[in-house]
Amino acid sequence: QVQLVESGGGLVQPGGSLRLSCAASGFTFSSATMRWYRRAPGKDREFVADISSGGGLTDYADAVKGRFAISRDNAKRMVFLQMNNLKPEDTAVYYCRVDLGRTYWGQGTQVTVSS
Repeated sequence: QVQLVESGGGLVQPGGSLRLSCAASGFTFSSATMRWYRRAPGKDREFVADISSGGGLTDYADAVKGRFAISRDNAKRMVFLQMNNLKPEDTAVYYCRVDLGRTYWGQGTQVTVSS
């Protein structure tokens, strides 16, 4: 079955960096657009970034443009989110998502930005 497993979250100071990873299985990874979402405390889940199946097209939420970078390794069935210049408002649970006729989510990884 489809599985998405995120990792790489943690506690970081403002201005710091983290790299999130999502390991995928159970579907043809190289054919799927992959997405990152996040849910901040008390807020709805929101789009962060996505990347096309071949990695040539990416899109970002305005709040993270210029600071976050999404990438993928189709050979390893992994998608990544490099997060730089982190801000307290980036604090959230970050989720990996894939749409295959229905939507699949990972379990999420907590990112906390605080001094």
